[in-house]
Amino acid sequence: MVTYIGVDVWFSDLREHRWLENIRDWCISRQLWWGHRIPAWYVTFEDDQLKDTGSNNDHYWVVGRNEQEAVLEAQKIFPGKNYEIAQDPDVLDTWFSSGLFPLSVLGWPEVSPDLKAFYPTSLLETGHDILFFWVARMVMLGMKLGGDVPFRKVTP
Repeated sequence: MVTYIGVDVWFSDLREHRWLENIRDWCISRQLWWGHRIPAWYVTFEDDQLKDTGSNNDHYWVVGRNEQEAVLEAQKIFPGKNYEIAQDPDVLDTWFSSGLFPLSVLGWPEVSPDLKAFYPTSLLETGHDILFFWVARMVMLGMKLGGDVPFRKVTP
């Protein structure tokens, strides 16, 4: 058992430590026909309205949990403009969506009674085959989005 950023974790060898110490950017999108859709929409303007915004891009991005939220966001940013929105066709990397598990099952991003009561939890028990990458993603996303590690101990 090794303690790493406040979590007691079983690692098979030091490769995992080296990977965490030399972490690199992570492309979270995949071009697949299945998976969790990325909650981002691109805004394409009709006619030549981009000149009014001071940009030479052909589109802008807005985010929302659904299309209705994305439309509302676009209306706030571009009032009075004529545009169309289209959701990003990519899906989230499996490890990204799996890494959200400790938060999403408790109602996040809302601060639900379950989230208050059970996040973080004390123990994650998982298999050897997916231990490292799943745990690493849950810890990264938990710290960033939940403000704490999602569990205090991991056992295979």
